[in-house]
Amino acid sequence: MARLFILSTLAFTTTALTTFQPALAKTSDNNRHQAHKTPKNSDIKSKAHKQIENNASDPDADALSIAKNTQTALVVTASRSPEKADQVSSQVTVLDKAAIDHSQGMAISDILARTPGVSVTRNGGYGTATSVFIRGAESGQTMLVIDGVRMTDAASTNNGYDFGTLMTGDTSRIEVLRGSQSILWGSQAIGGVVNVVTAMPTKPLGGSVDLEMGSHSTINARAAVGGSSDRITWRLAGNNFYTKGISAISPRYGGHENDGYHNRSATGRVNIKLVDQVSVDLRGYYSKAMTDLDSSYGTPDTSDYENKEQWMGYAGLNVALFDNRLRNRFGYSYTNTKRSDISPSYEPYNTQTFLGNGHTRRLEYQGSLALVKNWDLIFGYENEHSAMRSSSPAYGDTITKGSMDINSVYGQLKGKIIKGFSVDGGVRYDHRSQFGGNVLFSGGGVWAFNHDNTVFRAHYGQGFNAPSLYQLYSEYGDQNLKAEKSHGWDAGFEQRFFHKRLTLAADYFQRTSNNLIAYLSCPYFGDLPAICYTPNTTIPRYGYYANINRSVAHGVEVSASLDIKRITLSGNYTWTSAKDHSAGYDYGYQLPRRPKNTANGSADYHWKFGLVTGIAVRWASKSWDTVHGEYSLNPAINHGYTLYDLRAEMPVTKNLTLFGRVENLSNKYYETAYRYGTLGRTFYGGIRARL
Repeated sequence: MARLFILSTLAFTTTALTTFQPALAKTSDNNRHQAHKTPKNSDIKSKAHKQIENNASDPDADALSIAKNTQTALVVTASRSPEKADQVSSQVTVLDKAAIDHSQGMAISDILARTPGVSVTRNGGYGTATSVFIRGAESGQTMLVIDGVRMTDAASTNNGYDFGTLMTGDTSRIEVLRGSQSILWGSQAIGGVVNVVTAMPTKPLGGSVDLEMGSHSTINARAAVGGSSDRITWRLAGNNFYTKGISAISPRYGGHENDGYHNRSATGRVNIKLVDQVSVDLRGYYSKAMTDLDSSYGTPDTSDYENKEQWMGYAGLNVALFDNRLRNRFGYSYTNTKRSDISPSYEPYNTQTFLGNGHTRRLEYQGSLALVKNWDLIFGYENEHSAMRSSSPAYGDTITKGSMDINSVYGQLKGKIIKGFSVDGGVRYDHRSQFGGNVLFSGGGVWAFNHDNTVFRAHYGQGFNAPSLYQLYSEYGDQNLKAEKSHGWDAGFEQRFFHKRLTLAADYFQRTSNNLIAYLSCPYFGDLPAICYTPNTTIPRYGYYANINRSVAHGVEVSASLDIKRITLSGNYTWTSAKDHSAGYDYGYQLPRRPKNTANGSADYHWKFGLVTGIAVRWASKSWDTVHGEYSLNPAINHGYTLYDLRAEMPVTKNLTLFGRVENLSNKYYETAYRYGTLGRTFYGGIRARL
């Protein structure tokens, strides 16, 4: 039934959030000056305009009304409803369609790696396991949202979403909200939220086609079609990505054969306005991928591969009451991830070395009530059921399975105290079937003045993240694990000069996490402690999940951008200290795979005849690969690296653009995960057509 529901969703799909006015990739502070400008003569304000001021916000992180709004300074992730960026108390980076196209990133993770406060690791080439860390938090504490729907993988090791299979595709906007956002987004949003919004139609019928080819026999093709009328807005998009790839295990560690990757994905949405105040929303996402694998033990090169299939479906009913003062959204979503690892060398015996299936079903209600002018109350209820099942048929018939139920209520009040000064505060209660109840609080404020050229903001938030089903029930699990908890705050400023051509921004963040869950290795020889046996058995195991009690993260994020005639410069730097503060061998060490220093920079020149050329630089300092522990006193180090990219694009006609790039120009060898290979110098080129 779930698959039928999702197929039905995809059959009618289209997208409804924004294709905003083009701008280069910058943090949201560069976009704010386009907010509503009040007419000097107040007499021209109509009665309708006054009524709009008292409307409640649309309770939807992918609200269709935002897509039709000409403002570029709107953010939807922070409050799950559209609001001006100058009213958001959290730090947020917004990348619009022009920025995404200009970056030429084929995967979402390629684009995220260049944003402040974010670091990315990948176990090989495209398609391999990819983790996204925000402000030093665990990858399982990064929430991914696609078209307003939370993407969860109930069978993953740490609740985290594997960004390795998420291609850029039809994406028109990315919002990266940093800091704890658990009040409105729930468990997992301790580090932050990544909101991916697919494109929407802007005319009765239109489409787009992208095609690029490059090194390692890479082909990336995308096509989309959609339309908009008074009553129906719809869009369908598909993406096909193929590459022969590189060896997942680096040649320095014995990996030599190419490990290919093939991904086919589709997104879509349809919004039907039944009457003026009632609409139906259907959304869908589907991905099917095959990734060649290398072995982490013994001889790296193998014929093994993984099949992975992901589904997401959403159906919602939107109802506005009392002249739009109360907006309601009733929604049902379903996500499912299936994976199977195949080892052909086991033939004629069972070749399935791993089978995993995880799904999450969510029922939700969210309301937005306009209390008085400039004051809104957002509130809601959620019921979530997650379940997973895994096995290794090639090694026996043992089946691992588990499930969890969560019931949640939340509320957030936001509004203006005086002109330019906005505040927000929220509370959330979650009751989990295994861990009982938990209450979270948050609050923040933002002050914009000097014609919005100067902005100060501060935010405090608490977080709660239950152990994953895998951490609880797998052969490496422990059902006595405690839930991760956190609290933290951040504060920063933004300043614009010279008619907003120069922008400077900086912020400081701090977060304390308790009961942090980590994977610890067992000794390879000698007597094994009791924890190194699978629970309730005498079977030894390679390692286990445990609470390491406490970690403390703090850091600084700095960014700047400058537009001088035909030259555009931008850059950011992040210093992140994320350390284990639990008693033991790891005390005071940086958490694994999180470099303390990262920086990005770009320079572009816009030629008179339309050509745009640019260079981008990415730098990261060294990082530990695993935690320090009693049996891993000297973990491997991933050394620091600097990468240079060249890119160019040239409009041939109004609707056709040629583009190309060289990545890792100096052919630098580096690793983001120990022993795993990375792409050397590569070349890509293609076309973009808008119909």
